[in-house]
Amino acid sequence: MNINGQNIFLRAIRNKHTPSPDDTYPFNLPIVRNLNTLEFSKSVTYIVGENGSGKSTLLEAIACLLGLNAEGGSKNINFRTQETHSSLFEELSAVRADLDYRNSFFFRAESFYNVASEVDKIAREDITILKSYGGESLHEQSHGESFMALFTNRLRNKGLYIFDEPEAALSYMNQLRFLVWMKNSVAAGSQIIISTHSPVILAYPDAEIFVAEDGNLNSTTYNDCYIFRDMLAFITNKDLVIKELFS
Repeated sequence: MNINGQNIFLRAIRNKHTPSPDDTYPFNLPIVRNLNTLEFSKSVTYIVGENGSGKSTLLEAIACLLGLNAEGGSKNINFRTQETHSSLFEELSAVRADLDYRNSFFFRAESFYNVASEVDKIAREDITILKSYGGESLHEQSHGESFMALFTNRLRNKGLYIFDEPEAALSYMNQLRFLVWMKNSVAAGSQIIISTHSPVILAYPDAEIFVAEDGNLNSTTYNDCYIFRDMLAFITNKDLVIKELFS
């Protein structure tokens, strides 16, 4: 559904869990404990934070809530190499604006190898599945090439796409190409929810940026986001930063 010029299929998630002093992972994570409702008002929403802040746990829970595979993939890719996902999704509810989207996919860099292996497994029974991934096994391409093959071939239609650190294997130039893919995907009517540590990937115009800080998810701007500020400080003062680190 197009709302105020934005593609919104998932309008919000709500946390039904009642915090308790006895909470363990993931409910003891500050951003989970303090989360009531997270609203999505833009075609592109970033959820960013330092390692251990809980952003990947939250993205995984959103994906599972929508029926996507916890290790990555679509609703039609259903496999488990190890049961490691949290039960957070069971405590979330979704506020949907529209169910009329053609595609959905959860991409998580850390388990992409497992998704590629599952695609190869399916291809042994039905080789035509590889057409959706560029016509070639993802394992027969470099790590970065396989990422781009997925983005540019499999994720072409209007859809709801969730990405956890897509920059993990991408060069600077391919990160720029991923931004172009995002632009084309939004133009086709897609909604994108994404986590990243890359100031390049973060640069999509007019996106909503939520940063995990002080135990909450706070809205920020690109120029105020620590990802941009920290990288800018390093680039403009590289020698000084290295000197202080090595002293």
